Amino acid sequence: MREIERRGLLSAGLGAAAAIGLSGCDPLGKEKPGHGDISGGGPGGDGKRPAARPPKNRTGLIGDGSTADTGKQPHQPTAPVPLEPGQKPPQFVIFSWDGAGEVGNGLFPRFLELAREHDAAMTFFLSGLYLLPESKKSLYRPPNNPRGASDIGYLTDDHVRDTLRYVREAWLDGHEIGTHFNGHFCGGPGSVATWSPAQWESEIRQAVSFVTEWRTNTGWAGPDPLPFDYRKELIGGRTPCLLGQDALLPAAKKLGWRYDASSPGGRQVWPGKRQGLWDLPLQGMPFPGHSFEVLSMDYNILANQSLNSTKGMPSRYPGWRKQAAGAYLNGFRRAYESNRAPFFIGNHFEEWNGGIYMDAVEEVIKRIAGEPDVRLVSFRQFVDWLDVQDPAVLAKLRTLDVGQSPAGGWNAFFTQP
Repeated sequence: MREIERRGLLSAGLGAAAAIGLSGCDPLGKEKPGHGDISGGGPGGDGKRPAARPPKNRTGLIGDGSTADTGKQPHQPTAPVPLEPGQKPPQFVIFSWDGAGEVGNGLFPRFLELAREHDAAMTFFLSGLYLLPESKKSLYRPPNNPRGASDIGYLTDDHVRDTLRYVREAWLDGHEIGTHFNGHFCGGPGSVATWSPAQWESEIRQAVSFVTEWRTNTGWAGPDPLPFDYRKELIGGRTPCLLGQDALLPAAKKLGWRYDASSPGGRQVWPGKRQGLWDLPLQGMPFPGHSFEVLSMDYNILANQSLNSTKGMPSRYPGWRKQAAGAYLNGFRRAYESNRAPFFIGNHFEEWNGGIYMDAVEEVIKRIAGEPDVRLVSFRQFVDWLDVQDPAVLAKLRTLDVGQSPAGGWNAFFTQP
């Protein structure tokens, strides 16, 4: 069973339901070709990139050979540098994908190709169980749940193979591989909302083991290894249903993570840190036709359109698709034309309501990719940029409210006390 089909409502967002209109929520260095310059200025990219190719050198195998250290990741942007005095920040837009499994609908390769066409990088939050065969589900010991339990089920062996292929391809294309953890428990006594830091650490370590030991768990000798050391690659994630961040953060910090993208109901302002990690939340964005805002994720738009049903009235699909694309474009324009706060968008490889949300995301990427100063990057690339900025400059940026432009222009904004 694919992700979300048995998902509960995103209860973490209920406290902000009135504000966001929810009936319930669900390394540096230069490589070419790259994703352009994220240093603060410069061109937007090199144009369409070739499809990923597996590394010819299969040395550097790690453990059982499920993963391999193949050196620096290809297709990375130029090393970020601090903003110059008075310089307008780039407009960062981060598209991310929860679960990131290929289940036969062709959505994973579709968006890899779209990213190549528009020189974009994205973040794929891989669910660890998507690389674990169902025949080995007893290896999973979820906190506060029965052994082998999962609210998103397990993929077929063919879909595990496909997921391996496209995760490998994604990293070689320059995208980030994060985590969406494992069993996706959103409700009941075993919900991730109830987990302790120690239980989150167990969940993370298990997710890592499923990615780094897929060859042992499947018995497959044929597929190429994943071309990265996942223990080094993994620096952030997003929790199921945006629940449990408070207890997750101590475990994530202990394991060396640099960011977390699990906070719900964020505003379009420049981010700060929580417990030493960059806090990069989904954000409220203007919802066409309504006075309220909706979270920047496909499922939350769906929740307002078809009341949590993934198969609403087909006659309404065209209007809903336009409304979804309009919401994303509203959020983008509001930041781009004012405080330049980064814009975070969450998605799932799902064909809900006839696939309209996938079509809406594709339209938005095509419309914003060529805009001046726009940088379509991964969360990892974005925090690389944040980490080289002057803290005083970031603090100044955080004084700009949602939709607020700097008084007197950017040069005056940064030079005024």
